Amino acid sequence: MEDPAVSAVEDCPGWDFTCDLEVDYESELHASIVCAALAVDKELQPDKVKRQMSVCNGRLSVHFEAVEARFLRASFSSFVDLVTIATKTIEEFDMGDASLIAENM
Repeated sequence: MEDPAVSAVEDCPGWDFTCDLEVDYESELHASIVCAALAVDKELQPDKVKRQMSVCNGRLSVHFEAVEARFLRASFSSFVDLVTIATKTIEEFDMGDASLIAENM
C-alpha cells in the first residue's frame, strides 16, 4: 500500500524552484556525521518542499525542490543554520582522527 503523504508529494505539480548546496568537509566521516544528524530533521511541509542529501568524497550535497520561492527560501535558510551549528560542533569537539577513536570503542 502506498503512503498517502508520498503520493501527495508526487502528485503536486510545479516543483519549479530548486537549489543545490555543497559543503566540503574534506572528511568522509565529518560529512557523514552532519548528514546523519540532519537527516532526522524532516521537512515541515513535505508537500511543498523536498530535500535530498548525499555524501561523496567528504562532501555533503543537498538538493532542494519547492513549489514556491518562499518555501525554498525558508527551508534553505533553516537548513543552513543547522549545518552551521553541526559544523561548529564538529570543529569544537574534533579530536583528530575520529576513525581511530571509533575503532577503539
